Amino acid sequence: MAGFTVAVAGATGAVGVEMVKALEERHFPVKNLKLLASARSAGKTVFFCGETLRIEEMTPESFKGVDIALFSAGSDISREYRKAVTDAGALMIDNSSAFRMEDDVPLVVPEVNPEDAKKHKGVIANPNCTTAIMLVAVAPLHRARKLERLVASTYQAASGAGAKGMAELEAQTRAYLAGEEYAPSAFAHQIAFNLIPHIDSFCDNGYTKEELKMLNESRKMLHAPELLVSCTSVRVPILRAHSEALNLEFAEEITPEEARAILAAAPGVTLVDDPAAKSYPMPKDATGKYDVLVGRIRQDVSRRDKRGLDLFVSGDQLLKGAALNAVQIAELFC
Repeated sequence: MAGFTVAVAGATGAVGVEMVKALEERHFPVKNLKLLASARSAGKTVFFCGETLRIEEMTPESFKGVDIALFSAGSDISREYRKAVTDAGALMIDNSSAFRMEDDVPLVVPEVNPEDAKKHKGVIANPNCTTAIMLVAVAPLHRARKLERLVASTYQAASGAGAKGMAELEAQTRAYLAGEEYAPSAFAHQIAFNLIPHIDSFCDNGYTKEELKMLNESRKMLHAPELLVSCTSVRVPILRAHSEALNLEFAEEITPEEARAILAAAPGVTLVDDPAAKSYPMPKDATGKYDVLVGRIRQDVSRRDKRGLDLFVSGDQLLKGAALNAVQIAELFC
C-alpha cells in the first residue's frame, strides 16, 4: 500500500486531536499512523479511518520508520526530540515556536510561501496562529500592491491556550453566572466576561512576545525584511477562532473593490463582506472552517491617498492557525 508513515506527537492535545481529524478528512495518504503522547496518556485509544489506534508513550525510538512527524507538544519537547526525529530520516513539521526564527528552518503557510518548504533540512515550522490566519488574507494583497506597513489588533480565543484555556473559560463562565468564585490559572486574569490585553510575556519595549511574533514571522514569510508591523494582542472570551482588525498600507494605491476581487480568487479565503446584509467575519462562523473569513474591507479614511485599507478577518485557531496548516505542509510532499 502506497502512503506515508505519519507520527503525531502530542496526539491528545487540542491541536493534536485536530491534526488526526485533518489527516482523515483530507484523505492524506497515511500508510501507518503513530499517535504519541506522554506516559500519562499512553494506552488511550483514538478512532481513525475505521480503526481503533492506541496512543503510545513518546520516546526517541518512536520515530524509526516514520516519514513525517507532526509535532504539537510544546517548544521544550520539540527541542528535545528534534535530533531523534531528523536522525530517523523523518520530516518534522513543528507547531511550536521553537524553531520558527532559525535561518535554516522554513516557516510556511502553503497559501503564502509553499516554495520555502522545499528548502528544509529536516524541520519545517508552523507560524504563530495569528500570523498564519492574517497572512492568508494579506499575502495576496501584498503580491499585488506590496505591503509596507501593517497595524493589527488581535482578538484571540481561549483555544490559543490549549484545552486548559477552553476548559477554564467554560468553567469560569458557569461560576460567574452562579455567583461563585473561580481563581484563574490558564490566564493571568478572569477571562469570563472580560478582555485581557496580555498574551505571552512582556519584552523591554512594552510589546509581548506574541505581538512581536507577528512582526518577525511576517517579515520572514513574505521575504520583506523592511515591513513595518505593530500589533496589540488581546485574549477574548471566545472558545475557538481568532479574529483580527488589520490596517494595511501599500506602496501603490488599491481600492476596496480591487481588494475584494483579489481576495475572492485567493486560496484559503472566503470573502464575507456585505455590511448591508450584516454579513462580515465572526469567530462563530469561522469555527470548524478551513478557510479564513475576510470582510469589512474599506478605504482607510485617515489617509489623503488611497494606499490604505482596513479589513477584518476570522480564522479557526486550531485549524488554519495550527493543525490544518501542518497537514497542508505535509501535503506539499505528496
